[in-house]
Amino acid sequence: MEKSRKPRTQREKYGEELRLRRTAAKLTQEGLGEQVVCSPTLISHFEAGRRLPKPDDAERIDRALGTDGFFARWLVDLESTYFEGFAAVAELEQQATLIQQFALSLVPGVLQTPDYAREVFRAYRANHTPEELDREVVIRTTRARILDKPMAPAMWTLLDEAVLRRQVGGPQAMAEQLHKIADMAENGRLRLHVLPFGTGAHALQQSLLTLMNFADSAPVAYVEGLLTGHLMDDPALVSASQTAYALALSDAMSQQESLDLVRAAAEEHAHGQQ
Repeated sequence: MEKSRKPRTQREKYGEELRLRRTAAKLTQEGLGEQVVCSPTLISHFEAGRRLPKPDDAERIDRALGTDGFFARWLVDLESTYFEGFAAVAELEQQATLIQQFALSLVPGVLQTPDYAREVFRAYRANHTPEELDREVVIRTTRARILDKPMAPAMWTLLDEAVLRRQVGGPQAMAEQLHKIADMAENGRLRLHVLPFGTGAHALQQSLLTLMNFADSAPVAYVEGLLTGHLMDDPALVSASQTAYALALSDAMSQQESLDLVRAAAEEHAHGQQ
């Protein structure tokens, strides 16, 4: 297969099927939009995989195209538990052969313990119930199962030292979290490096970054901020992100030095020495 082809999410496959069925029905985007009661621009977003139709829209699409509930049924399988900016990333993680992540201030979600994740969710919710927090924690910890698959992706984790020092969830929860990361590194489940404070400025100090490689398609990069995320497949942007990761990695401590620092930070948290 062409290595330059970008990986396709289920949303994009849904959109491509919609485009094919619309074309076969000899309808333009404008024509389908009139029957679905939406703009042709929104139909374009559906076909590109950028947006998913609402259930009522999917039912109207099926009526317009005579597809007997096909798009409404498929839509149920595509409903994501993740926010709009991350849903495609969660899909692509399942296909990746290599995931390289950098975390600036928090442990990456896929590595978080339940207690750590609960405190993260609690911190940015002005109002919450225990049930809501429990649901978010289950979603986050379930995502970590990609690392237990027989064909699990290779995982590289680069952490700013700030991740180790900020106490999240109390001293014991933080110690447990850091020991988990160190255990995974020692067991060969991830490659671990830390960028110490002494490094000063580094190439990734402005953003969280995740890079993903695939067996039969081009790599992608993902950056995230408050309430937003941006998945990039433009070759120039992905290449620039890979270069930034390589530069930051070159400034990091070795794996053994990083393990020693993570273990020491865990013990400091556990004994109230932070």
